[in-house]
Amino acid sequence: MSIFLDSELSAAERSETAKFRVIPMPLERTVSYGSGTEHGPSAIIEASNELERITNGAEPCAAGIYTEAPVDCTGGLPEVMERLAARTEAAVKAGKIPVTLGGEHSLSYGAVMGVSRALGRPVGIVQIDAHADLRIAYQGNKHSHASVMHLLSEEGVRLAQFGVRALCQQEVDSRAAHNVFFKDAEELVVGNIHAVDLPDDFPEDIYVSFDVDGLDPSQMPATGTPVPGGLGYYQALRLVEHALKDRRCVGLDVVELAPDGNAAWDFTAAQIVYRLMAAC
Repeated sequence: MSIFLDSELSAAERSETAKFRVIPMPLERTVSYGSGTEHGPSAIIEASNELERITNGAEPCAAGIYTEAPVDCTGGLPEVMERLAARTEAAVKAGKIPVTLGGEHSLSYGAVMGVSRALGRPVGIVQIDAHADLRIAYQGNKHSHASVMHLLSEEGVRLAQFGVRALCQQEVDSRAAHNVFFKDAEELVVGNIHAVDLPDDFPEDIYVSFDVDGLDPSQMPATGTPVPGGLGYYQALRLVEHALKDRRCVGLDVVELAPDGNAAWDFTAAQIVYRLMAAC
């Protein structure tokens, strides 16, 4: 089995006592433009072997990183989501932080629901994304990657969205109906904004959902739905890091990498995963 950061971890750091539980989720069922997200987790894990132990002045692997077997993505999507929910629920109940590697963005529903079940309360999501993902259903599928945040909002999960630059009227209306906090890409990029305070009433428990298409395609072209005008690498990470200040990270996912043969993008995604661990 492939192991995240295998080249750097000691035996103790890769054991089941580790703080971070990496959960590969090679899900590709509802992609609507480019394809290849099912290969994202394995590409991220392979590229992670080229990472250094220190990122942004921290050494998250010292707290341990345990890599689980990939989630079985066969069968109906509700069953697939429940398999992932069981994994993230178990991780949180054990006092660990689940780190799900995608795979398409629809997986966040299962991951977040498992975390919320373990905590016994809804969480707040900090979302980096080119898309709002608030369609009621897309192409007839309520579990579509374009509908995942709508499903979670219906479950009482609060959203804070950063970097969106492609959305429809239904999503605009959904933002208003579900009290979604957002700062879209044009305002952030043109204003060179790297820190945004969350509302005072936003939940203390934060789940980070990082869709790599939130980055500008010049920095991350290996994704199924690239949109121009995106966030910079450091800008996106610093927005998340600022949002986590004085709050608690209870889980995260990095999704929508569609490897295209250029290892630079796989490494970028792996570095994002590791830097987000450092922020938790």
